[in-house]
Amino acid sequence: MTVEIHNAKDIEAMRASCEMAAETLLVVGERLKPGMTTEDINTIVHEDTLKRGAYPSPLNYKGFPKSVCTSVNEVVCHGIPSARVLKDGDIVNVDVTTFYKGFHGDTSATFYIGTPSPDARKVVEAARRALELGIAEVKDGARLGDIGAAIQEYVEGLGCNVVRDFVGHGIGRKFHEPPQVKHFGKRGTGERIKTGMIFTIEPMVNLGRWEVEVDPKDKWTVTTADGSLSAQFEHTVVVTKHGCEVLTKRAKPLRMSENVSLLFG
Repeated sequence: MTVEIHNAKDIEAMRASCEMAAETLLVVGERLKPGMTTEDINTIVHEDTLKRGAYPSPLNYKGFPKSVCTSVNEVVCHGIPSARVLKDGDIVNVDVTTFYKGFHGDTSATFYIGTPSPDARKVVEAARRALELGIAEVKDGARLGDIGAAIQEYVEGLGCNVVRDFVGHGIGRKFHEPPQVKHFGKRGTGERIKTGMIFTIEPMVNLGRWEVEVDPKDKWTVTTADGSLSAQFEHTVVVTKHGCEVLTKRAKPLRMSENVSLLFG
């Protein structure tokens, strides 16, 4: 399928939906605390999204039953909100997608619940930095493989691994569309990046092996095959002549995530 090149009007509409998604994620960070359930997070996201006059894209998407994905500890992605209680030391990825006036805006972050372990710090900060390095590769004329290579080189250099089975994606009028944006690969390979493309970069980083498993019962929840911790950060970007614009950029640091000063060696 052809990758859509968005015009200025589309991009302005995308800014609106992406800004809403970013703002909702900030609200989640402000309210997260030990003792909450992932269903509580779903309620926050659902109500905040509707309050903005928008709709939570995940709700009923291909049968997904909730308004947000909440992935705790060994859950890589697509975690379904439930009565699971968040405990001190947990990490949780919250993946927000907002549909507003015909366009989807997609972003996620991994939060610390209470005091994280050294392993949790390592995998979360690796995923955060991996996203930054991937975004830095985006420019007109580059290749999609450049993004994956930068992420893979960094993550594997830390002794972690990048999930192969789930990737970034084009986004706009559709929640998921071409191109696929892999978080591993070789420089100089893959489709040419062009001004006007809009896609997500969302590396999922495992502390252990990269292999994952999908829950055979709910058909959604993805976990690490070896039970190791996993973390993810995601932004939606639009390619410009001089690099890219992060459409889901936040107005301030995320509480319980970006505002936590952590060192790992």
